[in-house]
Amino acid sequence: MEGRAGSRRRLSDSEREDTAPEPQAPRLDRRCAHWKNAVGFWILGLCNNFSYVVMLSAAHDILRQERTAGNQSHAVLLADILPTLVIKLLAPLGLHLLPYSPRVLVSGVCSAGSFVLVAFSRSVGTSLCGVVLASISSGLGEVTFLSLTAFYPRAVISWWSSGTGGAGLLGALSYLGLTQAGLSPQHTLLSMLGIPALLLASYFFLLSSPEILDPGGEDEADTAARQPLIGTETPELKKSGSGWNLSLRERWTVFKGLLGYIVPLVLVYFAEYFINQGLFELLFFWNTSLSHAEQYRWYQMLYQAGVFASRSSLRCFHIRFTWALALLQCLNLAFLLTDVFLAFLPSIYLVFLIILYEGLLGGAAYVNTFHNIALETSDEHREFAMAAACISDTLGISLSGVLALPLHDFLCSLP
Repeated sequence: MEGRAGSRRRLSDSEREDTAPEPQAPRLDRRCAHWKNAVGFWILGLCNNFSYVVMLSAAHDILRQERTAGNQSHAVLLADILPTLVIKLLAPLGLHLLPYSPRVLVSGVCSAGSFVLVAFSRSVGTSLCGVVLASISSGLGEVTFLSLTAFYPRAVISWWSSGTGGAGLLGALSYLGLTQAGLSPQHTLLSMLGIPALLLASYFFLLSSPEILDPGGEDEADTAARQPLIGTETPELKKSGSGWNLSLRERWTVFKGLLGYIVPLVLVYFAEYFINQGLFELLFFWNTSLSHAEQYRWYQMLYQAGVFASRSSLRCFHIRFTWALALLQCLNLAFLLTDVFLAFLPSIYLVFLIILYEGLLGGAAYVNTFHNIALETSDEHREFAMAAACISDTLGISLSGVLALPLHDFLCSLP
């Protein structure tokens, strides 16, 4: 008995020795792939929005240098928003006909073209063309990479969002720092041509093949809490295929199911950019050593810092009901708009805190909206749903521009 038991133990030990190393390699490969994908999507988020942020700063500098007549900020805003809006409106209808790799190439080429055009610009029209290219690159890239997250573990959404938040902070800081260090705007822009190259390298060489078996990668708690966003019991959706193999009727059904997340995000961005475009320059304090321009720059920096922090916060906390964020951002807008008329806030530091809070709300709304959509849509609808929901932020920004800029001009004309 002991001999048989001992032989059984020896046999199991030898079997463990033979079989133990085998699971290690896949586990290590999976962990390596996880970090490659995480870093890859962070870099893609950074590069995708980086040129967009830098282009706006550079275009405004060139417009000021040329001392053009009239208010050119409206033209810059249109060149900045309209191409992205058109791309995101058309994306759910036919962008899937173009494979991912050509889309990424187009995005990278447009980003590089925007740097070159604005660097060598000698006219307002050329500068605006550079902003248009940056807008095409950013809009096309956002739709493409958010759709691409449907084939990877859901954790990459957090990394993508963090990268886009970092772009606002690092893009503005790098352009400001290089120009303040003595580089001309032209040489500063040309030195940033490495950003589109980094975007292409991250996509083609850093990302691993999508994990087909476990695209979710969610925790058990998330799995237990998961509820279908779309009524998948309907016959139409049961017959749908994977990816974009959906009829127009099925896409409309999916889109209607997304409205509970799209509408709050539209409201968040409407209130957010109404504050940024219409109120920042009017929130001026005399009882401080900061000049008007310095106060405005502090507002922008604190806003971008708040966005970066909250877009990177998904692993710390998850907000399911994004309607609350929309309500809080609208209250933010009402409070600051009231202060513009009544000037009741005694210190600029209170405004600093409110603007930091504004950025935190906006970033949290973005990352949690797309995380919730990824969590609550079925596998065959996720790619389409992520692309369709991309319209939210751009639509909110566009609506705020329609109202905020005329209001800003009206308030500035008051005696």
